[in-house]
Amino acid sequence: MPLYMDVHRHMKGVTAAAVADAHAKDLKVQGKYGVDYRSYWVDEKGETIYCLVEAPSPEAAARVHKEAHGLLADETHEVKQG
Repeated sequence: MPLYMDVHRHMKGVTAAAVADAHAKDLKVQGKYGVDYRSYWVDEKGETIYCLVEAPSPEAAARVHKEAHGLLADETHEVKQG
């Protein structure tokens, strides 16, 4: 299954704690869409969040975010683990 990195930019006031909460919500919903949110990174100063997700499509990954908490990514890139 493809692996994607999604990027959420301009997340005013983002905190690691808030992203941990959003990630927990993703984990509760992901099975419904055949998605596996593997990890995430937070750049509080740069107001950016990065999510690594295994999903059948970028759209499936976005559906999880939309249903779980409504925070949609600005960009999604297919990546290869190396």
